[in-house]
Amino acid sequence: MAKGQFVYYKTEKGYYNFRLKANNKETIAVSGGAGYTTLSSLKAGVESLKKLAGTKIEDQTLKNFETLTNPKYEIYKDKADKFRYRLRARNGELICISEDGYASKDACKKGIASLEKWSADADIVAEE
Repeated sequence: MAKGQFVYYKTEKGYYNFRLKANNKETIAVSGGAGYTTLSSLKAGVESLKKLAGTKIEDQTLKNFETLTNPKYEIYKDKADKFRYRLRARNGELICISEDGYASKDACKKGIASLEKWSADADIVAEE
């Protein structure tokens, strides 16, 4: 069976970040925030992401949207008027965000489904 991969790398400032890639190597999501200080904290973040599959979605594009408790996905519009999502942990920390904006809300929701599909049994590997 095809599997996704969490590909991690170290930033110039020494933080660890990841990109979740589908089996076709397309990036689905990237880690959020400044990054993780250690590789073990990155791995804990990835495990947390995997456990949050199927969590609720807060649609911030609606005029009077209901603010949901964490953990949650947030769908919002970026400066380019594209739909994006971000995933927040129980403590409100940003776990990951969509790499690119989507033209429609439906496509954004499909992106969330893709994140959940490819993260489920994805391996954590170093960037080559």
